[in-house]
Amino acid sequence: MKNIAALALISSIALVSCKKETAKITKVDPKTGKTVTIEVPADSVAKVAENPAIKDSAGVIKQTFKLEKGKTYPLTTYQRDVKTMTDPQGKSITATSESTDEMNFVVNDIKGNVYDMTLNLVAKRNSQSAQGKTVVVDTKLPIPKEDDLKMIWNVNKALTGNKLAMKMDTKGNVISITGFDAVYAKVGTAVGTLIKDANQKASVVASLKESFNEKVLKDQFHKNLMIIPKKGVKIGEKWSTSENADPSGNVKVTSNYVMKSLGNGTAEIAVTGGIPKKTEKKAQGPITHSLSSELVQNGTIKFDESTGWITNQNINVKTTQVETISDGKQSQSMKSVSNSSVMVNPSAK
Repeated sequence: MKNIAALALISSIALVSCKKETAKITKVDPKTGKTVTIEVPADSVAKVAENPAIKDSAGVIKQTFKLEKGKTYPLTTYQRDVKTMTDPQGKSITATSESTDEMNFVVNDIKGNVYDMTLNLVAKRNSQSAQGKTVVVDTKLPIPKEDDLKMIWNVNKALTGNKLAMKMDTKGNVISITGFDAVYAKVGTAVGTLIKDANQKASVVASLKESFNEKVLKDQFHKNLMIIPKKGVKIGEKWSTSENADPSGNVKVTSNYVMKSLGNGTAEIAVTGGIPKKTEKKAQGPITHSLSSELVQNGTIKFDESTGWITNQNINVKTTQVETISDGKQSQSMKSVSNSSVMVNPSAK
């Protein structure tokens, strides 16, 4: 009995003497929405640079970039769409599509506040599944046997394995991206193996130039890399952005952001918003045609506190569209629901 008591005493002394140090983290309480400071074990807190890229200065959080020469920074984008269409009789068809664009950035040199980088276009993958059948176009796999997929694979294969030269400053402004002409020439050569007509070949390359150019990539990188406003934000602060959802500009997607937390090596931002439900009606005689649509998004974006680089984005987007035709006595509706996952660096989620 005395031995047991002695062991108990020793254990309690050990617990007191081995009490772990703690560190404080500031975040938004999900239940109350208020900013709180909590204590966590010090050894659970990620090591952060003494002067991090994303830091709190007098209560205001600002984002910059502190990348290292010779280091590689990933930017893989992934999207998965599951679309279900239901006809007036209630019969449904579901189709799934996935797309992955793998790229990374290597810092070659740092001159003043400008990074000299190489943008590596690593790989592309697309897949579609419907009614028990799946087709895949993957640049890491051999060319598909189906004739209608060979063109897509050839273009994607010609796109990957290329390098673009990029300059970006420490504030995240992309100054320039060059090297596109060599990529266009490579794609043109690849397309030429399948298309002999010069006009058709030129059309494919022209289409590529519209979707893959300096402006498009600059816009993409700005959206992915620079989320925190330049003026800075406080923990719990909200801000919004909007962009056109159609060429006319009549429909806009709104993204609402909240600075959720900063600490333990991560800056986390919550995302909500979308397109409010909108219904359009057109009548022709006794027939009324209506179309309602809505888009809802929610998720999180995480950045590395030390470097400012994006570590992960995981946003869920639900789009609902209902088309109805009515003669005043009866109506028929077609419904389409799409659930999408839009990710950046999905392996880090």
